[in-house]
Amino acid sequence: MSTGRGKSPRSSAPRPSATRPASARPAARASGTTPPRGVPRAEAVQTPVPRLFTVRVMVLGVVTMIAFVLVFPTLRSYLAQRVELEQLTAQAEAARLRNDELVAAVDRWSDDAYVVAQARARLGYVLPGETAYRVADPESAPASTATPPSGGAAGGEQQDAPLPWYATVWESVRAAGVADLGPAVDDPAP
Repeated sequence: MSTGRGKSPRSSAPRPSATRPASARPAARASGTTPPRGVPRAEAVQTPVPRLFTVRVMVLGVVTMIAFVLVFPTLRSYLAQRVELEQLTAQAEAARLRNDELVAAVDRWSDDAYVVAQARARLGYVLPGETAYRVADPESAPASTATPPSGGAAGGEQQDAPLPWYATVWESVRAAGVADLGPAVDDPAP
């Protein structure tokens, strides 16, 4: 046993850096040293390589992702509501214009001249003493306009007498069916 002061078995062991050969040591960083052979002087100076992922960049990335996750749904709903608001505003404006048109139409009916004009145009009314003429549609009128021979006063009166409303409706339906089928179908005589 050794009774030396403060000496431990470790302290007597040689240090690992002291046993390294000189060729294994890193190049000296002093400016006065010469670079190894075959290496230009500019390349011999080691430049520090920037680290791409530092702690700051990672923290900033995490904070950015959390902010995006929190803000994106709110932003999306905000933009959707803006679009819906614009659509509703356009619909309200269209309804307002339609309302103005309808109010103007109701106001027109309070004018007696407009009522008389509509009665003449829509219903075919005439004032007393006027003669009403109806123009047949040239497309539905027959090609020959030959008048049937009158068989006397009684036959002429029957031609001029107005037909009941249902007979007029039936005649218009029959004329429309003949007009739709074309000239190839002959109109059967009643």
